[in-house]
Parts: sequence; C-alpha cells; structure tokens
Amino acid sequence: MVLPDHLGDQLSPIPALLAAANATSMLRVGSLVFDNDFHHPVMLAKEAATLDVLSGGRLELGVGAGWMKPEYEQAGIPFERASVRIASMEEAIRIIKGLFADGPIDFAGWYSTITGLEGFPKPVQRPHPPLHIGGGGQRLLSGCDREADSIGFLPRARPDGQGQDLMDATGEALEQKITWVREAAGARFADLELGILVAQVFTTEDRKQAAGYHVSTDQILQAPYLLIGSIDQICEDLQVRRERFGISYITVFEHSLEVLAPVVARLAGQ
Repeated sequence: MVLPDHLGDQLSPIPALLAAANATSMLRVGSLVFDNDFHHPVMLAKEAATLDVLSGGRLELGVGAGWMKPEYEQAGIPFERASVRIASMEEAIRIIKGLFADGPIDFAGWYSTITGLEGFPKPVQRPHPPLHIGGGGQRLLSGCDREADSIGFLPRARPDGQGQDLMDATGEALEQKITWVREAAGARFADLELGILVAQVFTTEDRKQAAGYHVSTDQILQAPYLLIGSIDQICEDLQVRRERFGISYITVFEHSLEVLAPVVARLAGQ
C-alpha cells in the first residue's frame, strides 16, 4: 500500500501508513511520494525511520520534488523553478541517508545545514529502507540513479504546475525516460526497479470504447499509463510492457484496486 503526499482531500501519509501496517503483519507500506518541499529532511528522516521500526521493517520510502503549483500557492509555500526543487530534493536525500547511517553527520549545502546530528531511531532495514524516486522530466530522471533503488515514471508536469502533459504519456515518451536513466546509471541500471503509476484501469470486452478520449483507439490502448480490456487482455498488456520497458512495479489508484484484483491473482508469481 502506498499513499501520496498532497494537501487536499487525503489523510496525512505517516499516521495512515502506520495504521495500515498495524492492520497486517505482511503488507509493505510506502509513500508515492513525499513532497520534499513539505518536509524538513531531518524530520522526514526521523518520521520515516520511526515508521520503519514500528512496522517491523516494511517501509518503502518514496521522495519527489513536487509539481502541483496550486497547492503550494494555497499553503503559501514558494513554488521554485524545477531545477531548484530537484536540487533541494537531492540534498534532502543525502541528508536522510546520512541520518539513517551510524554516527553523526555534518552537511553544508545550498538548502540545508546539519551539524553533528545523529539520526534516531535507525531504520530496521539496513542501510536504509528501499528508496523510490518518482518523476517525469530529464533533469530529475538523469540524476536519481545515484540514490534510488526504484524509479517511478510519470508524464512530465506542465510548466504552469496545473497538471501533467498528456502528450508525454506515450510509450515512446516512456522509452525516452528510461533511456535517460539507463545512460546516467550505467552499470547500476541493472539493479534499479522500474515502475509506473497507472491512472485508470477499465475492464471491458469492447476495447473500442477508448475512442471516447478524442484520440485514436490505438494510441489509447498503447498508452502505458492506462489498462483497458478484458482480464486476459490486461494480463497480456502488462507482460508485453514488462518485456518492452522493463517495468515490474505497477501502482494503481484506490478506485482501480477491485478492478485489478483478478489481474493480480492471474499474474501472481509470474
């Protein structure tokens, strides 16, 4: 189970994830993703480590640079240009990892200064919980290979922060994003897990209904962020996309959970 980190109509992620972890002894929980601008890295490290301890080592820590400009404006938080938000996130990740490690850390960067601080508690998972970084732009994806254990791909955010660029939601665009990561990661690319957030799952025996999106049916059916068709067709699409893109981590929204359940059961262990 993963939760986003927005200021609108959702529960606060940390207590909600802890409640979910306490409801089962096996469920892994994670953030998809914490907005770096909403959290001081020292406090996020402490809260994440605490959650990992209290869940018995079941946290997957996702971090991102933020993209929804309207919620920044509503909260009075400066919405800096993308390069600044990404650089601040990169610093925060180094601080968080340092606080997860043994011994005190000293850090002097552009956005944070930490002096002689040792993180407590230490996470159960060593050296740290799996780190997931999500995004859609070249600047972020070309730099996250150094720190991430898994990478989540999204269509890039529009420059005005008012949503995502749907023209960037094609299979060809996803291949380009993966290429950026592969070129930056080098030999480490083989150790990275790749994932996507599927926006909608539609089960239907008539895939032609996708034509209602005002683009060609073929474009819709091939879009990696959508799953449309019968259970058999969706299973096949996921396997084809795994072969094409190397995607093995699929996330869906809450409204798609029941719809996707038969697909999960069918593909379990494959």
